[in-house]
Amino acid sequence: MLTLQGSASVSPQPGYVASFTWTSDTARFGGFSALELAADGVTFTTLSDRGGWVAGTLHRDAAGRIVGISAGRVHPLLGKKGQPLAAGRKDSEGLAIGRDGTAYVSFEGWARVVRYGRIGGAGENLPTHPDFARMQDNAALEALAIDANGWLYTLPERSGHLHRPFPVYRFRDGVWDQPFALPREGSFLPVAADFGPDGRLYVLERQFRGLMGFASRVRRFRLGMDRLLAEETLLETAVGLHDNLEGLSVWRDAGGALRLTMIADDNFSFFQRTEIVEYRVAD
Repeated sequence: MLTLQGSASVSPQPGYVASFTWTSDTARFGGFSALELAADGVTFTTLSDRGGWVAGTLHRDAAGRIVGISAGRVHPLLGKKGQPLAAGRKDSEGLAIGRDGTAYVSFEGWARVVRYGRIGGAGENLPTHPDFARMQDNAALEALAIDANGWLYTLPERSGHLHRPFPVYRFRDGVWDQPFALPREGSFLPVAADFGPDGRLYVLERQFRGLMGFASRVRRFRLGMDRLLAEETLLETAVGLHDNLEGLSVWRDAGGALRLTMIADDNFSFFQRTEIVEYRVAD
């Protein structure tokens, strides 16, 4: 699809740090739909939506802007027998890595979450919620996040109705529940989530405007017992300013500021690019 990113007619919002276009001749490079960044803002893992993952290092200048990337090859995600995931079961969309290094991946085509002791090892399917089997094709478990307790939170890209909020599912003590929902605001759809160092839930949302390209929005919330509280819209970009931002990691930079680092899914298309975009936001 043709998109018009980087148009001179639009400018980033206050807080914009920089954008970096990542290119590589590595096989299966592209389609990155999730991002996990270490607390140092340098070490990263990203996930392809075709069942692959790659780890690497971001190189930054004195101002903290990305100026280069060192990364290995794209590795396949593995199933429980240690073999690459079969076609139709490898639409990996969300990534969350716990403090102990355990990695969790959510899938969109065959809705489920898989646990990896280490992301390069064999995977183990977590139990599923009954709702997962009823989710729309190509619109299921797009976002995944893990909190300080090690509890997982996931939600689908589509809710099933233009005026229906997005259900948020939580996995704790071996069981899924659905304690609250993400309020639906306009035509934006959730594509990524992360818990920041402040303990709040950050949600990256995308709006597709055809040939004009994409707009992106980031909202954050505090978690209540049965609802999301203290909603704030931190970022809403102009259409076409950035590419198809689908992955989000929230961290605190060397200056103490909260930073949103986002990665774009290029859909393996020469019209698009793997773009990494960063904004600073108010604490």
